[in-house]
Amino acid sequence: MNYVVFTDLDGTLIDHNTYSYEPAKPALELLEKHNIPLVICTSKTRAEIEVYVKKLNSPHPFISENGGAIFIPKGYFDVDYDYTMTYKNYNIIELGTEYTILRQVLEDIKSSVDVEIIGFGDLDNEDVSKDTGLDIKSARLAKMREYDEAFKVKGEYEDVANRIIEIIKSHGLNYTRGGRYWHLIGNNDKGKSVETLSNIYRKQFGNLQTVGLGDSLNDYPMLKSVDIPYLVQKSGGIHDDSITDSRINRIEGIGPKGWNKAIIDLISNNTD
Repeated sequence: MNYVVFTDLDGTLIDHNTYSYEPAKPALELLEKHNIPLVICTSKTRAEIEVYVKKLNSPHPFISENGGAIFIPKGYFDVDYDYTMTYKNYNIIELGTEYTILRQVLEDIKSSVDVEIIGFGDLDNEDVSKDTGLDIKSARLAKMREYDEAFKVKGEYEDVANRIIEIIKSHGLNYTRGGRYWHLIGNNDKGKSVETLSNIYRKQFGNLQTVGLGDSLNDYPMLKSVDIPYLVQKSGGIHDDSITDSRINRIEGIGPKGWNKAIIDLISNNTD
């Protein structure tokens, strides 16, 4: 059986507070030993993901900004597949809406609600660093957005949230709400990008089981799209109770500790 593992980063493969994946190293080594592709699928930007790709020495595709685009290293697949454009060493499948349009819509939202809304595009590197806990270099990479605008709503009440959602929908766009930010996106999500890439893997390998790991509602489209979904625990040792799908395996262990357990259990039980 061939596996492909799709994973969220923040709060899943990497710790929500320390940004470390140290507890997941045994499972990462096991994936490498068995030549199982690890596909990062996150709200992070291409520039941010490339840091982890380098750290993990990963030759595999990755998915940026909540399914905004799939970046496939040139020559990775032997089979033909459609892609939007090439950039550097990638064939890119674009599923999202370009950033300049998202920024225009956010300005419309700001002028339509009576609360303060701050997007990443309104902040400099230092402000992003203070708000996220990232160092300055990482904050600069987080601002290099292409398909997703992250924003915060100060004084967020239910009627305000409903009005924001109404405006987003009126523009034909979508949103997600993660642990720290809202995300304004196009007609894309993690699930659509995972399905698109999984179909290419199936053309390449034939029989295939897809695995997905996440920690929050933002990951649910991805978890719905894979054969074997796992939900790791959030800080405090709880699972996200907004996800009620009984098909999803709830794993004990916060973030990378739960991630490590899920992958080791999967591989140990299904390989010789």
